[in-house]
Amino acid sequence: MHVRERRADGYHALESLFVFAEDGDILRAGHRDDGVITLAVEGPCGAGLSGDEDNLVMRAARSLQAATGITAGADIRLDKRLPVASGIGGGSADAAATLRLLMRLWNITVEGAVLQQLSLSLGSDVPACLASTTQLVRGRGELLEAQALDDLSCRPMLLVNPRVGVSTASVFAGWDRIDRGPLDARNIDGLARAGRNDLEAPARLLAPVIGDVLQALQAQAPRLVRMSGSGATCFALFDDGQAMTQAATALRHDHPDWWVMETRIRTS
Repeated sequence: MHVRERRADGYHALESLFVFAEDGDILRAGHRDDGVITLAVEGPCGAGLSGDEDNLVMRAARSLQAATGITAGADIRLDKRLPVASGIGGGSADAAATLRLLMRLWNITVEGAVLQQLSLSLGSDVPACLASTTQLVRGRGELLEAQALDDLSCRPMLLVNPRVGVSTASVFAGWDRIDRGPLDARNIDGLARAGRNDLEAPARLLAPVIGDVLQALQAQAPRLVRMSGSGATCFALFDDGQAMTQAATALRHDHPDWWVMETRIRTS
């Protein structure tokens, strides 16, 4: 996550490599003929997350309904397995998945440019989540470039969250405004050598436990460790699944209150 200059529209110009895990939240939907849309939230991370109109899933469904003029509705169920507001784009991925799911459910097609603009209106990370493949994302989130990195595809990835929330706005407000250069996202060696997360320092000031997570992950000797997004989730990439499983076991033993997920990076 390289933060460059602040744009005239108030957004920060970002450069970030988006990769997607094989595991995550699950969405299901049933067709309704009356135009009503409902959302039920369940799952291990669903507590405290409402299904009201502010939920990104509901906003995505309403936006698609309005953009297409369709009179159908849907009963949507969100099985929330990823921590809320944890810097891994779970809500954005859910919004993008809602658009894909409802287009299939309602048997409708939306022109690509229209769909991209609709998704951007929902959030800066949503356009990249539509394809859910490895991409280099620039600007506010509207500039997407496919990145087929052979050394990342299917790579074991461990996600760890200390169950501490940090405000994205507060993290950005704490950024030191120093442009440290572009992101080299051509391969994992470049990411390890020069890749960084410019939001890590302000996030750690707000939640020092992030430093503990990074240190605990680094102690497991992975290929690469970084904080994800604006935090507080951190990730580690491993060369093989056995090493990842051993690291996960050790972390669950030493930090039973942390959220730990073993997964792999989806193929591009």
